[in-house]
Amino acid sequence: MAKATKKRATAKATKPAAFSFDSAVLVKKLLAAAPERAREVLIRRFGLGTNSVRETLEAIGDRSSITRERVRQIEAAGLDAIRASKIFKESGAAFEEIARFIDSLGAIVPEETLLAALGKDEKSRNRFRFFLVLDATFFRERETNDFLARWHIDSTTAKHIHDALSKLYSSLSDDEVLTEGELLDRFLDELKGVNDAYKNEEVLKRWLSLSKHIGSNPLAEWGRMSAPAIRIKGIRDYAYLAIKRHGSPMHFSEVAKTIGSLFSKKAHIATTHNELIKDPRFVLVGRGLYALTEWGYKPGVVRDVIREALEASGPMKKDEIIKQVKKARFVKDNTILVNLNDPRYFKRMKDGRYSAV
Repeated sequence: MAKATKKRATAKATKPAAFSFDSAVLVKKLLAAAPERAREVLIRRFGLGTNSVRETLEAIGDRSSITRERVRQIEAAGLDAIRASKIFKESGAAFEEIARFIDSLGAIVPEETLLAALGKDEKSRNRFRFFLVLDATFFRERETNDFLARWHIDSTTAKHIHDALSKLYSSLSDDEVLTEGELLDRFLDELKGVNDAYKNEEVLKRWLSLSKHIGSNPLAEWGRMSAPAIRIKGIRDYAYLAIKRHGSPMHFSEVAKTIGSLFSKKAHIATTHNELIKDPRFVLVGRGLYALTEWGYKPGVVRDVIREALEASGPMKKDEIIKQVKKARFVKDNTILVNLNDPRYFKRMKDGRYSAV
């Protein structure tokens, strides 16, 4: 899915489409229907000549010594002339073919995804961008704070998708993380009014990629883009995913190695260790061993953990203390006992229970 501040998972890439018509030949025929001056502007605006770079209104105006508004007027007149031409009417089958292809992608598609699917290189994508602008069948919606720029062929379906994505985002809590299957199921719950023919995994993920606020991390876990587990910015975030995937405390050197093998990111051992120390999501639970704070592990030496357990639950027997401490720290039983038998901090009662001094 998706552009974002973190690496974002998107729908499976779609291979460039194979059409029955030659896009280069069709562009040449359509341009011939425009007045010469307008034809030159259209070629430069859409990158339809030998140079595939698309020029701005300002750039064309400066080169031709006319205003930006005048260039816009010439461009609009050229498009209108082509739309009114015989060749445009005769090309209806080609535009219908493009529409069917867009429908097969889900009727509404992120602009970059669509253009990549329509053409294999920049020149061919420019030609299809020209076709999309020409025919009223295709509607472009600008990028907003919530959605990427997109094209659609059905305003009703587009509205349903926009509304469903907004509701899906609202249903997610700030730090909630879901598996891909869980998120797709929740998305489907919001798509009650959408044609069932569109409801396959590839289309659903392509629709999800429209949102600028919902995304996934490299482990295919989904949530709000602002969630720490989804917004992957550096070694700390990769370390979090590595330890979470492992499911138990890891030595910082193993964390660094796992980042390299799992995410193909170079992570120096010393740098990884420094990042783990700084981030409250991690807690040192043994010699070089780090766990996630969310697992219930707590910082502090073993003595502090014993004292906290006793303060929370009152005097306890040795086995109960060991059990409580090992929920918070990754240490051997003997280490706990050595601390527990220090009379400066703990006292053994007559009934065999221990209390803090």
